[in-house]
Amino acid sequence: MSGDAAMGTGSPLDWHGRAVGLMDLDAFFASVEQLDHPQWRGKPVIVGGSPDRHGVVSTASYEARAYGVHSAMPSLIARRLCPDAIWTRGDYARYRELSDAVMAILVDETPLVEQVSIDEAFFDVTPGKYADESPISICRRIQRRVSELGITCSIGLGTGKTVAKVASEREKPRGLTVVLPGTEASFLAPLPVRALSGIGSATERTLQDLHIRTLGELARMDPQQMESIFGVAGPQMVRRAQGREDGRVRAIDEVREVKSVSHERTFATDLTSEQDVRAAIGHVSELVGARLRRKGLEGSLVALKIKLHTMRLHTAQRHLGSPTHDERVFGPVACDLLGELWVPGTPIRLVGVAMSGFGDAPAQLSLFEDGSGSPAESDALLKAKDQLRERFGSGAVVYGRDFRIRNRMTRE
Repeated sequence: MSGDAAMGTGSPLDWHGRAVGLMDLDAFFASVEQLDHPQWRGKPVIVGGSPDRHGVVSTASYEARAYGVHSAMPSLIARRLCPDAIWTRGDYARYRELSDAVMAILVDETPLVEQVSIDEAFFDVTPGKYADESPISICRRIQRRVSELGITCSIGLGTGKTVAKVASEREKPRGLTVVLPGTEASFLAPLPVRALSGIGSATERTLQDLHIRTLGELARMDPQQMESIFGVAGPQMVRRAQGREDGRVRAIDEVREVKSVSHERTFATDLTSEQDVRAAIGHVSELVGARLRRKGLEGSLVALKIKLHTMRLHTAQRHLGSPTHDERVFGPVACDLLGELWVPGTPIRLVGVAMSGFGDAPAQLSLFEDGSGSPAESDALLKAKDQLRERFGSGAVVYGRDFRIRNRMTRE
């Protein structure tokens, strides 16, 4: 369904108070593929990992969604549901290029743009701040300008982030759902609690045990009672269900705190030998190290994640003596954590490594010492290795351990 949907009464041109929009690019990755491959238009397209290698769906076109395919679905199931779909692993550089072009359109309309993902962004078009124009007219112009790029977007418009986010999901693709000031509670009331971002399946089950199934029922709850059950998140859920919040839209150039840097790999065939598992941890640690150096960060907390063949996840973490961006320092610690999570011989499907515990400011990369202070391999060499791989591909510099697992990794 497409078009405009206005919730509530009153003139949409007479807007009082804040005006916050949430722009969501429609089936973004798949739409870009259909844009770049005209012969794929009107056909089911799936962007994601191979069905033969434990892949997952990243994005499905609306033609594929008609068969029940959705994001994060195992590729094997998606192929069964839609056997005639066109599969592609995607071109993330191309997606980023178009995403940047879309964000530039938003910034051209207002400096208050908060990008939350490659295909989503909040924007503040409150009348009187940066324009006297109707917020609805601005949203329509944004949609028109985005469509000129060859893709489409859906927009939710309200007085706060929560309402804008929920509204953006109401009409897709090419939808514009407007929740007029003063109508937030009535718009949210009939919706299921899962419509509120941040409420997952576990919270939903707890709410259902309390006979709370709609946002209207949640909005009527006593905040203190909810705090006794959910902690500080309880009263916040009530306020958001009522359509009341005061979270501002941050400017796109504001510095955001990076909480963690991570990477993970899924394997087409399960790993069972300790040598292979340790090689995988070393490989993933190296990818994390490159990301840390690229962001100019050093972390002091390393975490290891493994997913067994039973799909059960296990994690462990450990503090380091000092912050580092060097995988030769935190990689062996991640390997050491394996003993806390794994019984040798148990098949492992996924390995992930994460670094967190960053300082208040980005670390300055040294040209002469590594993170451990040893004279082994300098940061200059690490940086040179990173640059070689960025310029010539991941195979430009390969360690012996990589040969043990390189043909067993999926590409997602």
